[in-house]
Amino acid sequence: MSILAVRAPRAEAVMLCLFDGETETRVPMARQGEDWALAAPPPGTRYGLRAVGEWAPERGLWFDPAKLLVDPRAVELDRAFQYSPALAAYDVDTAALVPRAIMPGALAEVPLQPPVFKRGGLIYEANVRGLTMLHPDVPEAQRGTVAALAHPAVLAHLEKLHVSAVELMPITAWIDERHLPPLGLSNAWGYNPVVPMALDPRLCPGGVAELRETVAALHARGIGVILDLVFNHTGESDILGPVLSFRGLDNAAYAHAPDGSLINDTGCGNTLDFANPAVRALVIESLRHFVKHCGVDGFRFDLATVMARGPGFAADAPIFAEIAADTWLADRVMIAEPWDIGPGGYQLGRFPAHWLEWNDRYRDDVRRFWRGDAGVGVLATRLAGSSDIFGPDCRSVSYLAAHDGFTLADTLAYEHRHNHANGEDNRDGHGENFSWNNGAEGPSDDPAVTARRAALARAMLGTLFVSTGTIMLTAGDEFGRSQQGNNNAYAQDNAVTWIDWEARDRALEDHVAALAAWRAARDLAQFPEGGDWRALDGAAMDAPRWEDPATQGFVWQERSEAARSTGLGIDRAAPYAGPWEG
Repeated sequence: MSILAVRAPRAEAVMLCLFDGETETRVPMARQGEDWALAAPPPGTRYGLRAVGEWAPERGLWFDPAKLLVDPRAVELDRAFQYSPALAAYDVDTAALVPRAIMPGALAEVPLQPPVFKRGGLIYEANVRGLTMLHPDVPEAQRGTVAALAHPAVLAHLEKLHVSAVELMPITAWIDERHLPPLGLSNAWGYNPVVPMALDPRLCPGGVAELRETVAALHARGIGVILDLVFNHTGESDILGPVLSFRGLDNAAYAHAPDGSLINDTGCGNTLDFANPAVRALVIESLRHFVKHCGVDGFRFDLATVMARGPGFAADAPIFAEIAADTWLADRVMIAEPWDIGPGGYQLGRFPAHWLEWNDRYRDDVRRFWRGDAGVGVLATRLAGSSDIFGPDCRSVSYLAAHDGFTLADTLAYEHRHNHANGEDNRDGHGENFSWNNGAEGPSDDPAVTARRAALARAMLGTLFVSTGTIMLTAGDEFGRSQQGNNNAYAQDNAVTWIDWEARDRALEDHVAALAAWRAARDLAQFPEGGDWRALDGAAMDAPRWEDPATQGFVWQERSEAARSTGLGIDRAAPYAGPWEG
């Protein structure tokens, strides 16, 4: 007999709420230490939870039996979350608003195999909905779903680019931030989850089986799958936020200051407390679930500095050892976004040696070089693996653009952000993007402007593809996708973030495919030894040349005649970056 257990150490009672349509039956659960437990209902049963206790938010007690709560261990839901002020109002019943968890049966296990993805490969960052909503070859009913990633047309595109792994932006169930519905907007990115394992039925209507089958289809083509997960906060937000799960069961899952106020190291109003063993145990369980039952290759962690806080960042935080000691997780690909907004939040280069890290220094320094305000020395350091940050073992995930910020095309077409559609008076999003518009702000019919942008896009992509270490390309940058200058398009579930496959720049796409083929034939996980750095005129690069702001580029070439095609070159004046022979 399987047992359903939920952690609620300060509750006076917890009830399992069984739903037959909209009819609810409440069954008391029994206390077992800090948990409450009951024989699990049959697979397929829709259920929720209600907790009884004191309502005293000023003391961290948010018990309100009127609130239907989602099981923190749910893996599938019967509907998407919808925001309503009632979710935060005491003694207002929310059964009509909150999804029911679906009791799983015995989930099929995927045999444990080494990750398909290897260091030095190409990661393709994709928003599942944005990638496929306008794809003309994907059946309309399948667009916007995880299953669409396994469509032959999508697989063919990934193969054309020699993608080593797709990195899926959040596919677990999220709720809109409370300021969005009044603006007529919704969260398009999913970085506002409620519980860690429940797949969002809008993106994955087939549940765990759909994800597992899609992963298998990608693996069959030699493409790994990395899930972007959010373990730094939940959609319950600050003290004005909704009561959906943890807050109504065990508010100690959130980090609090000595005065009892919520710590906000995320910018979202609340921060999960990784000093709490129960939080870490649930995270480990969640990671194991996605590997064991879906076969994923690894994970990218949003605002990963939070995971090592207690409350300050510690490079030897318990979560790292716990992941490394787990049979299902020890060999998985782990990628940190190595910052948050809390004290000491920028921790690039300080995650474990077997982790990869998003390298925003690469992004900024490459942009600054091609913009003309950084020299060749820093560019060479970034291109060769950023040893000044990571040491000799290259752990950089190098990228030109990501979901957060300008697309590559917009980096070359906009000097300023244009986020007015987000409803925040253009105050949101990064102010400094190291972007430049090449003579006109936004779209231009000037042949000189468009030619310059096209040449620079090729040069920047060439820089990326000859770079040492793992590289990342955000979906659509390979063919000139624009977000109309919006560098924080999280609230644009529309044509701003939906990739227009018909309008793509096919010549640029073919150029990227050629670069990808060149890279795929080489091992660039570590910078090769035994080569020479030379100036564009063939002379050796010496200190004065490296330090001279007027130096326009360089060439690196292996000494072996047989391997000269593995050389690379940068010429800002041309502009050109990519493979180099001669």
